[in-house]
Amino acid sequence: MDHPEIVNNSIMSFEDSVHALSEPLTKFREMVRSLATYDGVAVAFSGGVDSSLVLFAAKEALRDRVVAFTGVSPMFPHWELEQARIVAKAIGTDLVEVDCDVLEVEKVVANGPDRCYHCKTAILGHIKELAKARGLGQVVDGNNADDVETGRQGIKAVVESGTRSPLAEVGLTKEDVRELAMLFGLPSADKPSSACLASRLPFGEPLTLKRLEQVERAEDRLRALGIGQLRVRHHGQIARIEVGLMDISKVLLHREEIVHDLKEIGFTYVTLDLEGFRSGSLEESVLRS
Repeated sequence: MDHPEIVNNSIMSFEDSVHALSEPLTKFREMVRSLATYDGVAVAFSGGVDSSLVLFAAKEALRDRVVAFTGVSPMFPHWELEQARIVAKAIGTDLVEVDCDVLEVEKVVANGPDRCYHCKTAILGHIKELAKARGLGQVVDGNNADDVETGRQGIKAVVESGTRSPLAEVGLTKEDVRELAMLFGLPSADKPSSACLASRLPFGEPLTLKRLEQVERAEDRLRALGIGQLRVRHHGQIARIEVGLMDISKVLLHREEIVHDLKEIGFTYVTLDLEGFRSGSLEESVLRS
């Protein structure tokens, strides 16, 4: 897939032609100025649109004093790691792949509602140590203003670790980030929102390498059919497929192939959720209990 080249000109050259983005651009410039005050920055980098914009801003601010760090674990899909490599290369920054076997953390494996807190704490801890060894003064991440408002467990880990969230600090929302990423031609501008593979299993269902690999393989099969926004929720023997409403017909068109492939992966039953894709759907049963 071809990606637009990263814009090399100063961000100031966009102002006259993009009036609708004047406020987000002002906030972006504010973020660049803030990042420039640090003695080097380590970006906790997933390759998604949010952390990509932060990495781009850090590169504008600090040039060679910025490094991207990606936590590699059984919960991080291989295709996302490849995306992270592509984006970091396009922006022109080094990418350090940090081995984080979070399945060694008991409270992560237990998969309770606080799983994300313990996972994020472990990964950010690894990144902070490596950043310090490289003489980078601050770890930052890609949480935006909308993320911070959710009060998720992962946000708590970010605050406790001393990690800063530049997007949230200047008030850039998810919509703002998308628009700016498209404006700057970032390869991840149209990348669907994603979450770690552990989010496909219900809380309380222990995480195992086998279950995570089943989910990843199942989603890879569906992605190969041209379906972008999707989740395969793991309910023991049952695979519950969530896709955008516009892609339900595509799933039905390839029904026999999908059923065959997912049974080959190890599922006994293959279902399609008629409500379609929605983030956090596995939390619905918890909220209703």
